[in-house]
Amino acid sequence: MAGLEEILDAGIDVVSTVNVQHLESVNDVVEQITGVPQRETVPDEVVRRAEQVELVDMAPEALRRRMAHGNVYAPEKIDAALGNYFRVGNLTALRELALLWLADKVDDQLDRYRADHGIRGTWQARERVVVALTGGAEGDTLIRRAARIADRARGADLLALHVARSDGLTGRFTAGAPANLTRQRSLVESLGGSYHQVVGTNVPDALLEFARGVNATQLVLGASRRGRLAQVFARGVGVTVTAGSGPIDVHLVSHEEAARGHRRRAGRNTWGVPAARRAAGFALAAAGLPLLTLLLLRLRGDVSLNSDILLFQAAVVGVALVGGLYPALVAAVAGMLLLNFYFTPPTGTFTVYGAESMLQLAVFVVVGITVSTIVDVTARRGREAARARADAQVLSTLAGDILRGDGGDARRAGAVRCTASWNASARRTRARP
Repeated sequence: MAGLEEILDAGIDVVSTVNVQHLESVNDVVEQITGVPQRETVPDEVVRRAEQVELVDMAPEALRRRMAHGNVYAPEKIDAALGNYFRVGNLTALRELALLWLADKVDDQLDRYRADHGIRGTWQARERVVVALTGGAEGDTLIRRAARIADRARGADLLALHVARSDGLTGRFTAGAPANLTRQRSLVESLGGSYHQVVGTNVPDALLEFARGVNATQLVLGASRRGRLAQVFARGVGVTVTAGSGPIDVHLVSHEEAARGHRRRAGRNTWGVPAARRAAGFALAAAGLPLLTLLLLRLRGDVSLNSDILLFQAAVVGVALVGGLYPALVAAVAGMLLLNFYFTPPTGTFTVYGAESMLQLAVFVVVGITVSTIVDVTARRGREAARARADAQVLSTLAGDILRGDGGDARRAGAVRCTASWNASARRTRARP
């Protein structure tokens, strides 16, 4: 390659040919197929730098006919060549290697063209299957399903994607266990795919942006583990991605984790506040509301209905701050019933006269639910932030150990790669293998 580099440095264009079996990246594959080691190889990077690559393709039978007619080898070498290296199976495999190698280069050119012209739409020139991973146990099922989809389209790429929240928290759809993600990354790579991770606050938007960026044609998602009630109030990731996918086909794959999701959530601690605080909240509601009712009954003539509602509202807020969502919900309903029975005309019944009284009671319940929900979500986010900090500390320690062990070699390798990239971009080559 030294002579080629000197010619290029002199500003001279080069036109050359190269056989696929001499490409460095497929050298071991060629030896496995043909049984003949190739000692003279050309780095792939040299050929990929060419401004123009033209594939001279020929069917194996046509090439064998040319050899039989004496157009390639001398007559005494024809029989040996046809019976050994140039068998139909060998030529077919080498032909496929050449087509796949050239397809990768054409794909790089297409990506550059789309980037240069700001094209964000999907061009389905080649099948690319993206599988979305949350880190849950269902990821193995999704990866294998996506791999089977990719295998049906020969030459399709398999890409696995995990979306990490930019705020460092693990949301409902990205609550991935690091151990699961590590195992799933190995599984993807063993199946010939690649693993990717992006950061984003909105999971559906991040998935679609990545899929469009890699010109994906198919997207594989797991069926939602959310309950039916949650799906009524908010669309899941699968529904949102499907609605915005456009020409990208979306596969929603069922899995056992979706069926067990509700039971698993019921069996684990999903409360925002600890159990001790919840018990204290229920106790405060059970004792505080009756005491407040007795106090206000003694002051019936001195305190207006509006003041009664405000005091009950303050009690519900106090229960929410102590016990979280469910104690506050109980307190809000109980407080509404007590206000209605003892303080809202007509007293002594659960009947409400007047639109203003009904509105006051409704606002009372809504405010109580809102405050308790905020408290519960805040507590849950605090727990998630603590877990995220712990995970980050473990990963930081592990990264530090790795860098301390191999830091020098990693820095030198990075320097070599940068130099090679700069040299490659500084030259113009035109080759035609």
